[in-house]
Amino acid sequence: MTPPPTAGVLATMQDLLAVPEGRGGAVWRLDPAARQLDANVIRVPPGDSVARHVEPDLDVLLCVLAGSGELTVGDKAQRLGPGCVAWLPHGTERALAAGPDGLVYVTAHRRRPGLSIRPAEAGTLRRAAEGGESACLLHRICPGCDRPAEDIGARYCSRCGTELPSAEGV
Repeated sequence: MTPPPTAGVLATMQDLLAVPEGRGGAVWRLDPAARQLDANVIRVPPGDSVARHVEPDLDVLLCVLAGSGELTVGDKAQRLGPGCVAWLPHGTERALAAGPDGLVYVTAHRRRPGLSIRPAEAGTLRRAAEGGESACLLHRICPGCDRPAEDIGARYCSRCGTELPSAEGV
């Protein structure tokens, strides 16, 4: 099996931590279209926070790269610093607060399946537990770059050249 074109080293800690101060949010993300994993490097500026929330579907692994802060899981607060690794099981209420020097961390979790449309059964809408619903136009989605083909009869992706799935095989 041939590895995807982006297999191997994707970034260095020096590059990830060289993002200009004051910039918050995702500063890096795993980007290949055909992947089973999502990963992001998040920077929270000094004094900012990620509000209390619950991720109902995915377990998340969090590893602190730089800075300091506090992780609150349920009602329990825990200090964070470089090298701390936290597991946040799905259904767990959590919040993050950056310390005076900000907080940079990487998260990794199973890739969230995309939502797609399919006729409802018995008048209800539903979402499959794994992989989303099958779509009537799935054969037009490129497996190489996740882009839809513009031409209804296309056999190859006009963007990356990957062969498109056949309508019968979907």
